[in-house]
Formats: sequence, structure tokens, C-alpha cells
Amino acid sequence: MEQNYIKPPVEVRYADQLKALEESDKGKKPENWRLSPKAVRTFILGGEADGVKIPRKFYGNDALVERCIITLAGSRGLMLVGEPGTAKTMLSELLSAACCGVSTNTVQGTAGTTEDMIKYSWNYALLLSKGPCREALVPSPLLIGMEKGIFARFEEITRTPAEIQDSLISVMSDQILNIPELGDEGLVLAKPGFNIIGTANTRDKGVNEMSGALKRRFNFETVEPIGDVRLEKEIILREAEDMAKAGHIDCPIDTDVAELLAVTYHELREGRTAEGTIVERPAAVMSTAEAVSVFYQTISHSWYYGDGKTDLGILTENLMGAVCKENKDDLEKLKAYFKTAVKEKAKKVGGAWKAYSQTETLLR
Repeated sequence: MEQNYIKPPVEVRYADQLKALEESDKGKKPENWRLSPKAVRTFILGGEADGVKIPRKFYGNDALVERCIITLAGSRGLMLVGEPGTAKTMLSELLSAACCGVSTNTVQGTAGTTEDMIKYSWNYALLLSKGPCREALVPSPLLIGMEKGIFARFEEITRTPAEIQDSLISVMSDQILNIPELGDEGLVLAKPGFNIIGTANTRDKGVNEMSGALKRRFNFETVEPIGDVRLEKEIILREAEDMAKAGHIDCPIDTDVAELLAVTYHELREGRTAEGTIVERPAAVMSTAEAVSVFYQTISHSWYYGDGKTDLGILTENLMGAVCKENKDDLEKLKAYFKTAVKEKAKKVGGAWKAYSQTETLLR
């Protein structure tokens, strides 16, 4: 059944694949899991189930994905750390959908996150009329996860005040949540399958550093940026095509421009070109997710304002907006990249690189 959502949850977007995997799954499953660890791996890294092709969804270290699955199967908390835009959230969603069938049981960590947003709060109208009772209780993701035996996802945990983070310690240690207002009925024991997947950006390190006690309750896995330009190009194309389809944008996807953008992001992130030229790294996050956004913005512009052909001038303007949003000095670094690396490639390769080089005048 076709669903009309801006961004369907993973379990909706890939419902057919999950169903095919579930029906053909003969592997050993941890209690209350929808799929076996083998089938979860296939769902994330690709394969086949009952003749249904399962495409790869996460590009990176396959061994890391296997370690993540085993961590969760062992009822150990999983913490995904890395640079912004390295698909930590996507991996968290994929794991939750494959293991539990639910990826939306989520806390979004911010400076304003409070303990009741994690555990539970109250419907105060019912609380005043009936007193403390289960009917008046409003469960938050942690309590929902414990009662249903599913994962609770905690996004950007280090954005949350340290004392709020530490409210997880007793739950992760004892698998028990006490609701004192309910008296003897207020003891909630976690059902099999419950676990927590957290994510944290290394750029947020030191904002609200996790306590040692909380760290000890997680296995940490570092998700690295994509290191292969060809792979980055493939991700940019795939994600942009999916976004264009969802947005009913029907124009050609220029693979040469996608490659050009992938090279730009890779070289600025690494601080070195393929030819060996040293370039200054911008302070901005040069992530694959940002590259996808820049490429999709350019496609959208050509669809709504142009003739459907990718305009490299618009691409450069979108790139400038993405790179220079945090630090004005990054504009000079981007200009220097165009004057050296892009100019050199324009002479050597020509084609799209030559047209790309000519857009340098737009960097102002």
C-alpha cells in the first residue's frame, strides 16, 4: 500500500523487504526480535530474501554493523559516535526497524531535554481528577521501550545536560524503572528486547560530556566518514534520486555533477586533492549528508526555475551556503580550492570541471 509521507519511517519505507526477510528467516533470534542477526545484517548491508533483492542501505564498515547487531543482541547499550553527517542516525533507525519493527521511539537530545521527556510525565487534568494512576501517566520513549520490549533511540545525547543523561544509569543497570507516585504498582521491569541506541557527535565533545558511569553501560562504535569518492558519488546519486521521486521532481540526474561534488567534498574534508595538492580544510562539516543536500537543492532549482538541466552556477552557490554557514573564513578556503584544485582539474579533465571552474566568480 502506497503511503504519502514526507519522510516515511524505515519500517514503512522498506516494509516489503522486511516482510520478505521475516518470511524467509530461519536464523536464531534474540527474544522479541523481529529478525535474526543474520537477517538484520542482510537488511542493512544488502542481499536477497525469497527472490526479493535487498539493496545495501548503509555504506561503510561491514564489521562495524555486525558488532552493533551483536551488542544489541547481548542486551548491551549501543553508542554510535562520529562526525556529523556520517549516517549514525540512519544506522540507528535501520537497526531499530529490523530488530523491533519500530524506529520512531526516539528522544531528541537538546539543551532543553528534561527527565520527563525520557521517562514519563503526567496528564495533569486526569491527575487532578483521579490522582496518581496509570491512566494519568504519559509514557515517554524509555518507558515505552521497557514495556513493549523494543529499542529506545537517544539522538545527540551529549547535547543533553549531564544530570539528565545520568537518569539512564539505573535503568540500564537494573532494567527497572520506578514510578514512586504509583506506589506498589509503580515498578516497571523491562521486557526482553528492550535496549537503548544512542548517538553522539564528536564535534559536541565537551558540551555535556557523558559521565564515566554512563559510558560503562554502552559499547561505543565510531562511524567514520566515507573514504571512497566513488562510493560517496553513489550515495549522493541514490539519495538525491529518492528525494526527487518523493518530491515529484522528474528531471535528469547528472552523474558527472554528482561525481564533481563528491570529489569536492572528499578533498575539502581530507585537506588534500587527488593530485597531491594540500588545501585548507573548512571548519564546516563536509559530510556526505551535506553533499546530498547541496545536490538535491540544485536539482530542485533546475526543476522549478530552469529547464531541468543541472546549473553549475547554482551548485556553486548552494555549496558556498553549505560550506560558509559556520565561519566566514571558510569562504576564503573555498575560493582557494577553486583557484588551485578546481582550476587544475579543469585544465586536465575539462568537461564539467571546466564549467565548474568558471563559476568561481560567484564566490563572494
